[in-house]
Amino acid sequence: MRVLTIGGLGVALAAAAAVPAAAQTRDGCRVTTFTDPPRDVLDCPGGVSVTAEKGAAYRLIDANRDGRPEAVELDGKALLIEVAPRRSGFQIRTPHAVASVRGTIWAVEAGAAATAVFVEEGAVQVVRRGEPASVTLRAGDGVDVAAGGGALDVKRWSRERRLHLLARFGR
Repeated sequence: MRVLTIGGLGVALAAAAAVPAAAQTRDGCRVTTFTDPPRDVLDCPGGVSVTAEKGAAYRLIDANRDGRPEAVELDGKALLIEVAPRRSGFQIRTPHAVASVRGTIWAVEAGAAATAVFVEEGAVQVVRRGEPASVTLRAGDGVDVAAGGGALDVKRWSRERRLHLLARFGR
């Protein structure tokens, strides 16, 4: 806690709510927990950062056991992913879709009926699980992948929708 003096009066200032509450490790990644908004940030080897909103159901996948996750399996809620520009192939897998990075920052939200993918920066390829057709999203683009099928319709997300999703990650 800091004390600020204003006109001779000492005013105590609490630390900002965005200050990390704790740091630990999970699956080889350094995990920092934040409280406003509640989320965990995993900094992983190989230039991958995963921000998980509170209550997100996910697991990291390191199939070749080299200490660098290649994917995340997301079953519920949302993740924000940042991947170093020269790293490619990192995936987010949900029950409805697979989103693969092309060096970028993007968010994926998985629900019971659909998966939403939004690209903040860079490019991401999205496919419906079990189908060959894909779409490429660029900065500002999003796609909703419904469980029942249908075309992957890329749209420019409204400012409101983008801000609502990104706010969940303290952005």
